Amino acid sequence: MCRATGGTVGFVPTMGALHEGHISLIEASKKENHFTLGSIFVNPTQFNNKEDLAKYPRTEVEDTEMLRKAGCDAVFIPYVSEIYPEKPYHIPEIDLNGMDEVMEGAFRPGHFKGVLQVVYILLKIVEPDVLYLGQKDFQQQAILRLLLDQQFPQIRMNTVPTYRSESGLALSSRNRRLTEEQKVQALAIYKTLLEIKSQLPSNNVSEILTQSKENLENTGLKPEYISIADQKTLSILDKVTENDRVAICIAAFAGEIRLIDNMLWPED
Repeated sequence: MCRATGGTVGFVPTMGALHEGHISLIEASKKENHFTLGSIFVNPTQFNNKEDLAKYPRTEVEDTEMLRKAGCDAVFIPYVSEIYPEKPYHIPEIDLNGMDEVMEGAFRPGHFKGVLQVVYILLKIVEPDVLYLGQKDFQQQAILRLLLDQQFPQIRMNTVPTYRSESGLALSSRNRRLTEEQKVQALAIYKTLLEIKSQLPSNNVSEILTQSKENLENTGLKPEYISIADQKTLSILDKVTENDRVAICIAAFAGEIRLIDNMLWPED
């Protein structure tokens, strides 16, 4: 009915455990489209750690109520058998140009293959006009942009800025598992991103990152990687010039909980 009258459909895929960051995606879609659809599906194929999958929060009742209050027009909550039926969908080969081998890809083998699988299938089912993603998962949205370019050129992507608490902590479904002490500890990630950003451009990226790693470790966090990557290609840079457009990306553990965040430079 929506398309029959010339309307557009905005799509916000999620894995549930919703927070205000997800709602900001719904709000962005509602401003630009006639119909907004959200989905909730905890995708098993993108977890390389089975324990992490088992501990991922499931809060569908609470989530659907949040989406209703935000004005989401419909919610798609598929069974695993719908996304991964006995006769599986054919997933075409996507040329990622090595973008899945750095940062998240280097530490989470198979993760982006699972992401591409589920998003490809969801887009085939939903057929939206616009896909809404959050900047916090920067590498993911960069890779999914290639998926759209190669398989769904008719679908536009809208990347919404990371939603943060007043203190700067990037909102994440994993934050539910943090203790109050760890939430304070995790603020060091945001502060480190700001500090790195303040030192760009630079010919001494390795020195900056080494010091940043030490600073995070001194707070009790366990950094997995700190990288500066080209925003489009995700090539890891060892120097940043005035003409570069980069993403500063961090993954670190607070206890056993893995957190990611990023910041763009220059900021526009």
